[in-house]
Amino acid sequence: MKEISPQQLKQYLTQLPPSQLVDDIIDLYKKFNAVKDYYQNRMAPAAGQHLLEKYKAIIQKELFPTRGFGKLRLAVARKAITEYQKVSDSIPDLADLMLFYVEMGVQFTKTYGDINEPFYDSMETMYERVAKFVTKHQLNSQFVPRFDRIVNATSGMGWGFHDALTEIYHEHFGALG
Repeated sequence: MKEISPQQLKQYLTQLPPSQLVDDIIDLYKKFNAVKDYYQNRMAPAAGQHLLEKYKAIIQKELFPTRGFGKLRLAVARKAITEYQKVSDSIPDLADLMLFYVEMGVQFTKTYGDINEPFYDSMETMYERVAKFVTKHQLNSQFVPRFDRIVNATSGMGWGFHDALTEIYHEHFGALG
C-alpha cells in the first residue's frame, strides 16, 4: 500500500464537512498525546512551561527515576527532545531541553561513575547539536553560562569526555569563561 502524500491528505480534508473535520481532530486529540500537547501549546501558550517540564521529566526519569536506578535508555530521552520539537515552536525552550539532556548525563556520571563510550558519544553529539542551535538562533548570552558549567563539571571524567566538550565549546563560543 502506497503512503498518501500531504497533498492527497489536503485534498481529502478539504472535501470533508467542517463538523467531520472537527470530529476527526478531536478523535486524534483523544488518542495521541503528541496531538494533545500540540493543541495545548497552540491554545494555551502560557502552559508552555508545563509542556517543557513534562518533556524534561521524561529525560530525568530515564536517568534519575523517583525510585530505583535509572534505566539509562538514551533513545527514550532523545526521543523526548524530538517529540517536543514537533509540538512546540519555542526555540529557547528546545535549547533548554537539549542542554538539560546533557546536564542530566553529566549528573549521572557524577553520581554513578564513568559510563561507556556510546553514552559519552551521545552526550557530546547533543552538546554540539545544541551549541550549533544556540549560535544559529543567537541565544548565546542566554545559554553560554550553562555550556560553561557543563564543561567545568566534566573535568576528570573518562573517555575524553571533558576534552571533547572543551573543544566543542571553544569552536562555538571561544575561551571558557
